[in-house]
Amino acid sequence: MIVIGGGPVGEVAAERAARGGLRVALVEHERFGGECSYWACIPSKALLRPGNLLAAAKRVPGVPVGDAVDPAEVFARRDWFTGKGDDTGQVKWAEGVGIVPIRGHGRITGEREITVDGGDVLTARHAVIVATGSVPRTPSIPGLDTVSPWGSREATSAEKVPGRLGVLGGGVVGVEMAQAFATLGAEVHLIISGERPLPRLPEFAGDAVVAGLREAGVTVHTGSGLDSVSAVDGGKELALKGGERLVVDELLVATGRRPATDGLGVETLGLEAGAPLTTDDNGRVSAVDGGWLFAVGDVTGRAPLTHQGKYAARAAGDAVAAQAAGKPVDSGAWSAHSATADHHAIPQVVFTDPEVASVGLAGPEEGKPHRVVDIDIAVAGSSLHADGYAGKARIVVDTERDVLVGATFVGQDVAELLHAATIAIVGEVPLPRLWHAVPSFPTISEVWLRLLEAYGL
Repeated sequence: MIVIGGGPVGEVAAERAARGGLRVALVEHERFGGECSYWACIPSKALLRPGNLLAAAKRVPGVPVGDAVDPAEVFARRDWFTGKGDDTGQVKWAEGVGIVPIRGHGRITGEREITVDGGDVLTARHAVIVATGSVPRTPSIPGLDTVSPWGSREATSAEKVPGRLGVLGGGVVGVEMAQAFATLGAEVHLIISGERPLPRLPEFAGDAVVAGLREAGVTVHTGSGLDSVSAVDGGKELALKGGERLVVDELLVATGRRPATDGLGVETLGLEAGAPLTTDDNGRVSAVDGGWLFAVGDVTGRAPLTHQGKYAARAAGDAVAAQAAGKPVDSGAWSAHSATADHHAIPQVVFTDPEVASVGLAGPEEGKPHRVVDIDIAVAGSSLHADGYAGKARIVVDTERDVLVGATFVGQDVAELLHAATIAIVGEVPLPRLWHAVPSFPTISEVWLRLLEAYGL
């Protein structure tokens, strides 16, 4: 088997297939370990954690803390996590589990055939799995191409804190990096098109994040956008919709991502470059005959999160190994070979202060027997956790089956509440049975009891 893309998702697919008895080549044109390890999840959370910890410490009297984080120490800790881009350890790991790492750009040049950098030709006996991830979307804004804007990579790998930072985009990258650089000492302007960031989440989540950003010193420009950008003496001038003008030292463009299928050779299979590779739940690319091409992770457009990509990679890697061994591939829901959770229970955490943790539905679906329960997170555990603790919790319940189909938590350190909700949704645990899962006192998880009581149990 051949895997194109050596990030976390590709690594998992390769390992599962190797564990199943296949000889696997893993092709990567940049760094083994991929976007998440060097430019996304890991470094961004390393930049966020010190500021969040400082804010948390200030909420508990008697804890000796300073007024600011040390940017040099924060960057040094980030560099420790990313190894400053050295992927030697990942290469050794791959070799240690029986994977053959091949450095170069892999392009599909025929059925089961991959050409690396226009030279070496690899042929897969059984399957090719594409795990090339995603790349940033660049909006069409006059002058943007003349000012060398930051993308997420430049933000997470920055060596110094800009005096003034503009951030365009109210998604996860936008709010997280606005918070991180504000706590590192930058003057930050977050520019979003709507009235609040994170528009796919409940309104109370976006409102809480805006309040947290403003408390951290971020100026949030809502209902706005950029008409144009230009280079001026001393920085980059941003012409905001509505007439306001700002001058910043750096501009981070965080307006979303798209599947990385450019240059992959998908045109040879009749597919469109730049478009997602649509798959079934086993990971097979539906439009390609023969069942030999699979895709997992961001490149599919299904659930563009590292953990969901790794989940799909486990299913696809095992499916390919089973297929190669002449064993049945189970396409049924919730089987070992199917990424069923992509349709029902996608968990995600936004690591701002406050955190936002969500899984499943953010609200009721029209025409479905859904009921929403919203409460404040006001339990003994939250009061002990931080003075003035402010948080909210929501569950979405399928009232016909009496099971959870969605949950959202907002507040300091709510990320660790999320997996319980994920288990309840995936396991379709009836609420009368969930009532018997007694939360420990005094923890924030006691909010589960309050949610069920508010539902009527």
